Amino acid sequence: MSRAGVHWLIGDSLPEHVALLEAVPGVGNVGKLVVDGLVEKHPSTLVARILHPDMPPHSTLDKDGLLVPPSMLVHRVMLPDGRYVVTVGGDLQPMTAAGQHEVAETILGMATSTPQFLVLAGLATEVEENAIHVICANAKVRSNLKANDIEVSKSQPEAGMIGVAGLLVSLSPIHGVPAVALVADTVGASADVRAADRLARWIEEALGLPLDLDLDTTEETARKLLSSIDVSGSIEDHLGMSAEADDFYV
Repeated sequence: MSRAGVHWLIGDSLPEHVALLEAVPGVGNVGKLVVDGLVEKHPSTLVARILHPDMPPHSTLDKDGLLVPPSMLVHRVMLPDGRYVVTVGGDLQPMTAAGQHEVAETILGMATSTPQFLVLAGLATEVEENAIHVICANAKVRSNLKANDIEVSKSQPEAGMIGVAGLLVSLSPIHGVPAVALVADTVGASADVRAADRLARWIEEALGLPLDLDLDTTEETARKLLSSIDVSGSIEDHLGMSAEADDFYV
């Protein structure tokens, strides 16, 4: 029996949306900057919290000064064209393999009617590299991507993906969810704003989602992220990981 739980703040299922974007802290925090930037720039509503007992036991004050439990956050965000996307993000994920598996299964169970499921992440590489690697776990999804002139990687990330991000993609065929990982090359800094901007622009051009993010947006999001890390410790500290595990998510 799964120990993951969903605390719905609005309704009891995901609202209507054209895409779901998921990201957790990782290499360069590339995906997290995109997801957090969307929530901060556009009209957004927190609709649910995903809870699990294996998340770091660190309750924090929200913007209203109320103490909230450690959780992953589910927001509904309105894009400039009036359509909605759902984002799943936050500062944490479970610290155990079993917990990550249970949370991934819970998210996929919520997303069975999602038309596009995008897992956003970063891949540490050399400064001159700036590719976006498209990865999937379903041959039909890969064929659909190729039919739209989107190249699907068969070699990167070479070491695979680990944590909730990798599980979401690899388990997606079991749940019938069309999940795709979009992994941006990054120098691996704590907050790689340029890689996040490059990833957001790729999504706009290749998938037709007007995210309307810019460097100003991602730089402000990065400042807030780095400020929170300075106050409460590094991302690795939150996850119970060593600093050498920079490739934990990808």
